[in-house]
Amino acid sequence: MVQAFGGKREFTSLMNVGLLIAGVAGLILAAPWGLADGAEPNYAKIGVKLVILLIIGALIGIGLSKQRKSGSVAPALFWLVGILTVVNAGIALLW
Repeated sequence: MVQAFGGKREFTSLMNVGLLIAGVAGLILAAPWGLADGAEPNYAKIGVKLVILLIIGALIGIGLSKQRKSGSVAPALFWLVGILTVVNAGIALLW
């Protein structure tokens, strides 16, 4: 949010840290820690969220590479990462 509304839209290394934390936390929360009544984890949801997380990681990597070369990142790429992050959180909340 700071990068989006703070003026200069750029990718930072803190975004990589946030991506790593989101991935680890998601895997910990998705682990079947003694589910009641033989319930199964929702593997489709876990898979979709993991694919979105990988896409976000790839886009951040592409953005960081382009940012190093040209000094800036395309606004569409920056906003796509933000939108996919919100979609990933929405899937966790609503599915």
